[in-house]
Amino acid sequence: MEQHIQELIGTAVHIVVIQADNPDADSLGSALALEHMLGDMGKRVSLYCGVDMPGYLRYLKGWDRVSSELPGQFDLSIIVDASTLTLLEKLQNSGHIGWVAARPCIVLDHHATVDNQPDFATVLWRDEHVSSTGELVYQLARGFSWPVSAAAGACLMSAILGDTQGLSNDLATPATYRTIAELIELGVDRPKLEEQRRELNRMPVAIFRYKGRLIERAEFALDGRIASVDIPHRELTEYSPLYNPVPLIQNDLLGTEQVAVGIVFKHYADGKVTGAIRCNAGYPVADKLALHLGGGGHPYASGFKVTSGRPFNEIKSECLAYAAELLDNLDKDSPHETLQHPNPQN
Repeated sequence: MEQHIQELIGTAVHIVVIQADNPDADSLGSALALEHMLGDMGKRVSLYCGVDMPGYLRYLKGWDRVSSELPGQFDLSIIVDASTLTLLEKLQNSGHIGWVAARPCIVLDHHATVDNQPDFATVLWRDEHVSSTGELVYQLARGFSWPVSAAAGACLMSAILGDTQGLSNDLATPATYRTIAELIELGVDRPKLEEQRRELNRMPVAIFRYKGRLIERAEFALDGRIASVDIPHRELTEYSPLYNPVPLIQNDLLGTEQVAVGIVFKHYADGKVTGAIRCNAGYPVADKLALHLGGGGHPYASGFKVTSGRPFNEIKSECLAYAAELLDNLDKDSPHETLQHPNPQN
């Protein structure tokens, strides 16, 4: 498989790097890192995502080079941080998924629980033992002797820190810490990177007050172990241009005493319902919960999207009930292990 990747990249002139419709720090960081590395190898690189980059990710230099238009001509595509067609709805609806399927395609992902995989992928490299796609890309770069500049390293570090919640969850392994150390040795300034992220994510007063309203209407289930917030379409329309409501409230849910799972539901005027699921250390159930509702991800961060038109309250009730079932089963399987994590990890 390694040799095949080398051959595909070696013969390609124009490569498009594709992110799913739910971009995050891992997907954007991985895409930008590949742009730097492949560009330094003399390749022409285009970046694609079916939706606009969320405002909270725009501290990463190069976010504005990501286009919602797939180039008409390219030799190879690389899909990062997604190995399910469910998260490429925009590409499918545009009819351009056929362009991707007609050419060689490499999929790089780290999510363990995945459904609806792209059967057209020439190479599907999914490694659930790494913390993030960013860490996977770095491993490939080292193995293939790709050039990794400080700029590429900053993108990779952002990707890793994003999925590991700043190296605070169980996804971070000893290898992850070694990767961070090597990126620092390459010249990546982690404090500066964090300062840029915090500066960009300073919230307007209107968002600060909105956050207070979200906190007030947070709901708790299973003796406070499951926290959730509903965000209706009208609020998404009003506030999303200023600040993504999901990261605005999600850490506060996880930072509440006894909470194991935090879920942010968004429901749209067209009937679509999405759920962003995050778990605290010791409660790795996010992937199973998302898969139950047709989504996917990894044990501590996952999501789902339902477009069947089912009523929101029905989807929410099912999600909360299954989350409770997963936590109960986790307690039964390893009661001592889960009980040693009574306090949330941010």
